[in-house]
Amino acid sequence: MKITILGTGTSSGVPQLMCSCKVCTSRDPRDRRMRSAILIRTDQGRHILIDCGPDIYRQLLNAGTPERIDAVLLTHSHYDHVAGLDELRPYCMPYPKGLPVYCKADVARDIRARVPYCFHEEPKAGLPHFDLRTIDEEAGEFRPAGIEETGVLPLRVMHGNLPILGYRIGGLSYVTDCKSADERTISLMKGTDTLIINALRHTPHPTHMNLKQAIDVITEVAPRRAIITHMSHGIGLHAETSRLLPRGVEMGYDGMTLHVTTER
Repeated sequence: MKITILGTGTSSGVPQLMCSCKVCTSRDPRDRRMRSAILIRTDQGRHILIDCGPDIYRQLLNAGTPERIDAVLLTHSHYDHVAGLDELRPYCMPYPKGLPVYCKADVARDIRARVPYCFHEEPKAGLPHFDLRTIDEEAGEFRPAGIEETGVLPLRVMHGNLPILGYRIGGLSYVTDCKSADERTISLMKGTDTLIINALRHTPHPTHMNLKQAIDVITEVAPRRAIITHMSHGIGLHAETSRLLPRGVEMGYDGMTLHVTTER
């Protein structure tokens, strides 16, 4: 699979508005972070989008405008992860019932309330149209419609007091907005080739892991390679913080691509 990291930033993005810190004024393009999302291209050419924040239009253009999206997986319904759904209207056209979007039941309720015009029985010209499919995290692996070569395993993590989802797809585990993960989720991630995981900043935060906490999880999961994402300007400069990381752990950056096996 080819993974394109579309964005590595937190809800405010980096640079943050009205901030003149050294990160927000950096000229290093790796210090410019749009809201977190990734695009997966499977070995058979299918596309899976994980999260769809307010920067998704620009992110998909930067990724070369994929010819289609076969499934959207949502981690949770916070604005920075779902605000760009309306931008996916061109990708809805091939689907009579709507573009398949997979999420928890509570996320589906939030999405229907926020964009009710996307859920007509008969799709209306010019409007996006989604087929919301509820994930049963207790049922284990599922296969998104039309993507038969690899299964998707939901990973339950806690975003403060809010249970949300990460995903394991083949040799990739993707976890964002996590504050803690229980032993079951850690065990499901073990054996991962590549782990993409959030670290908001160096200092503690009530609903996100800081860098030390993320490295502790990485150490426990023991992937071959780990990429840090969902970073605020509090993580520091890309070049400086990279030098602090243990072997096998890297700072992610917008537009970063990597290849991961489909085998689990």
